[in-house]
Amino acid sequence: MLERDGTRLLLNTPGGGGGAGAALPDGSQPEPGGWNRIQIEVDDLHDTISGLQQAGVGFRGGVISGRGGEQVLLQDPSANLVELFEPRP
Repeated sequence: MLERDGTRLLLNTPGGGGGAGAALPDGSQPEPGGWNRIQIEVDDLHDTISGLQQAGVGFRGGVISGRGGEQVLLQDPSANLVELFEPRP
């Protein structure tokens, strides 16, 4: 993780275990250039998921627990990946 002037860059190693480096339940594997995504930090991941599901948003797999917290992936209308992330306290 790198941070400068209020901007954070998080890098994960494909196959590095947990979090963004892990395979999805459908077997999709992270590949260089193929898993770039926007990450949005939320205060309560499960509450956020519930509200989005009620609004009809579909998710790509379930919640994944990693070293830094929990995350879930969804696709925006243009099929870009969006990660919702709740860091560990």
